[in-house]
Amino acid sequence: MGSRRETGVPISDIAFTPAVKAVQERKGSRKGYAKMEAKGGWNDIVTDDLAAFIKERDSFYIGTANAEGQPYIQHRGGKPGFLKVLDETTLAFADFKGNRQYITAGNLAENDKAYIFLMDYANRRRIKIWGRARVVEDDPDLMARLVDADYAAVPEQAIVFTLEAWDVNCPQHIPRRYTEAQIADRVGGLESRIAELEAERDGLRDRLSHQNRAHRDLARPSDPKESTGRERPECNGTHGGAG
Repeated sequence: MGSRRETGVPISDIAFTPAVKAVQERKGSRKGYAKMEAKGGWNDIVTDDLAAFIKERDSFYIGTANAEGQPYIQHRGGKPGFLKVLDETTLAFADFKGNRQYITAGNLAENDKAYIFLMDYANRRRIKIWGRARVVEDDPDLMARLVDADYAAVPEQAIVFTLEAWDVNCPQHIPRRYTEAQIADRVGGLESRIAELEAERDGLRDRLSHQNRAHRDLARPSDPKESTGRERPECNGTHGGAG
């Protein structure tokens, strides 16, 4: 079976089912999305922009559903770029032991449809990825491509995701949030600048203090003649004059 693009079916039909399109029609947005579809619509391969976006992410959400359609969303986090791009239609990540409920793995065993939701709060961007996923065990070569050498935990399995469609959402209603590393980077620059300004202030304060001392030394009289402009009469120890 070819891809949606090859068969002439809009890629967005993976999400825009007849029921969804009926709601769009009733709410007045169908014409706009029809124009989008006519121009090519969504993408079904990993572009350079998407690969760069994925490489910067340190977390994402993966959605699955069981055979009865009961949905489940799981958060996954790690070092930036832990979700790997293997080729233009394949993503994968090392799956480490957690609470050992295995809901995602169990869902994928009976329904391989999956969904990845990526958020960039700092830049108010979100990307939605539709596809199919599978759990892979006992594949050392694959795991070697997924595990970061400086990450101490031992992976239990891998989850491989085959991309079928993706789309970028508008930034509306996305609150700005920053990771600890992003805050440290911004604050670090501010702290460096503050240190520079404090050093400059201290230098100016020292120079001003030195100048003030120099001015006081110049203004201070060196002997009584300078303070009165004439000699003081000598004190002869008597209370009266010679008469």
